[in-house]
Amino acid sequence: MDLVKRVNHRAALVVALCTWLLTNLNAQEMEKITLGGGCFWCIEAVYQSLNGVESAVSGYMGGHIKNPAYREVCTGRTGHAEVVQISFDPNVLAWEDLFAVFFTAHDPTTLNRQGADVGTQYRSAIFYHSEAGRSAAEAALSKWNQADAWDGNIVTTLEEAPAFYPAEDYHQQYFELNGEAPYCRAVIAPKMKKVQTQFAPLFKSH
Repeated sequence: MDLVKRVNHRAALVVALCTWLLTNLNAQEMEKITLGGGCFWCIEAVYQSLNGVESAVSGYMGGHIKNPAYREVCTGRTGHAEVVQISFDPNVLAWEDLFAVFFTAHDPTTLNRQGADVGTQYRSAIFYHSEAGRSAAEAALSKWNQADAWDGNIVTTLEEAPAFYPAEDYHQQYFELNGEAPYCRAVIAPKMKKVQTQFAPLFKSH
């Protein structure tokens, strides 16, 4: 019985070690980027649908007060942008593809505006969390500035990520949970269709 106990104990240790290694290796492979491209409902809906994305969380970044509420950010006085913080596997979703989707899903040439949504909270912004993210963002900005994909010049800012504040629960997975709402049907759905048409292989199959 003692031998059996020792074998079982060692087996349990091996399983625990393998689990720990897999968890940490996966964490090391994941990257993070935070993007502002107008209403966060739109950006979140797009990136939640992409292969390699572990999470896409709507929130606020880049302002001068802590723990802002949606009603405060909407005034434009807190300095925050509506953003989506994305955790993804760059071995599945390449940086180049991630930014190609970003520059297709919104208009990066309109300063503090996306369609009818107007204010500094709707500014186009990239907040990087790593050197890899900074380098990839710089390369993407250079490429898209030369692509003539838009009539105007790109005004997207590139900044090191400050504190991120997740938005209220009712903002999370908004399109998925409220797809029939007027804003979703009029604004988000057409953006989703546009991006999915151009980048179909990047989307998760359901």
